[in-house]
Amino acid sequence: MQAWVGALAPAGTPRPIVMQLHRELVRVIAIPEVNAALAKEGLDLSTSTPEEFAGRIKTEGAMWAKLIKEADIKGD
Repeated sequence: MQAWVGALAPAGTPRPIVMQLHRELVRVIAIPEVNAALAKEGLDLSTSTPEEFAGRIKTEGAMWAKLIKEADIKGD
């Protein structure tokens, strides 16, 4: 299992705004001081496109839903 984090915007956010946010996040992550500070905290940084990230959320969501169902895991 691998933990990951990402930035999300509300559904229906106009594409130009999504892409502007994406560009700015990629730019900030590439700043050497930011990258070094996050790496010091144990983060292995990588970026993807908004579409790739959406695909990862969908794929992993389906994988975990299947595991939870097969293991008959119930919430409180």
